Order: sequence, then C-alpha cells, then structure tokens
Amino acid sequence: MSDEGGRKVAARNRKARHEYEILDTLDAGMALKGPEVKSIRDGKVSFQDSFARVEGGEVWLHSLHISPYEQANRFNEDPLRPRKLLLKREEIRRLVGKVEEKGLTLVPLEIFFERGYAKVRIAVARGKKLHDKREALRRKTQEREARRAVQVAR
Repeated sequence: MSDEGGRKVAARNRKARHEYEILDTLDAGMALKGPEVKSIRDGKVSFQDSFARVEGGEVWLHSLHISPYEQANRFNEDPLRPRKLLLKREEIRRLVGKVEEKGLTLVPLEIFFERGYAKVRIAVARGKKLHDKREALRRKTQEREARRAVQVAR
C-alpha cells in the first residue's frame, strides 16, 4: 500500500476504527509460514471478524484470513489458522491487565512490513454503541464540509 517511515503497510482494518473506540496500540511480530508472507505482500488479507486473545501466557490472532499463495500449492496452510503474536512478557502482562477490564478486547488494526518482517498493530479497544458510531460519522462529515468550504474560499 504505502510507505510510512520505513514501514510498508500491506493491509488495514478500516472497519476497526468505526466499530471500536481505540484506547491503546501495540506492534507485534507474527509467526508465519513462507507462503503466508508472500500472500500478505500481495495484500491478500481479510480482517473480517478477526481478533486477538491472550491464551496461556501467549497472544494469538484468530480469524485473520490470509489467502493461500497460488505458487505454493501443497505448502499452503489453513487460511484461518490461529497465528501466534510475538511480544515480550511485559507487554503481554500489560495487555492481560487491560483486557480483563470489562468490555475491552484486542483488535488488529493493520499489517505492515518493517525491515522485511511482517508485523501487526493490535489495539486495546472498546466496542462503540450505535449512537456513538452515528456521532462519529456526523463529526467526520462536518469536518470534511468545513475543509471544502475553506478550500473554496481561497
């Protein structure tokens, strides 16, 4: 997608910021197989219904669909398999403390490449209510219209 300070963003979870109120973010490495990395480079990733969960002192990313890589045929893995996130113990402890709070969850925001390694940005988030989503859309529309009015005035 784009290059942001040495990072090449491969895929973004655009719905996450609409569905959730983002409280904190954290970058984590991912334990992937070779064909999965190639699929991610091609942008063949779907975040639909994906989430992260702390299980047994490790963080796992669930329901992230990475399409099978065409040229890998028999070496392809299950596209929806849980993938381990690589974090330091202290980071995991901090996440556990936050996620145990009622109503908080871990949501992937984007997958990017940093120095050749695939990483995922996860967020500690709280689900938005319908009226919050409507308010955010209303605010976004007003800001867009204000920007247009300023541009026309020039």
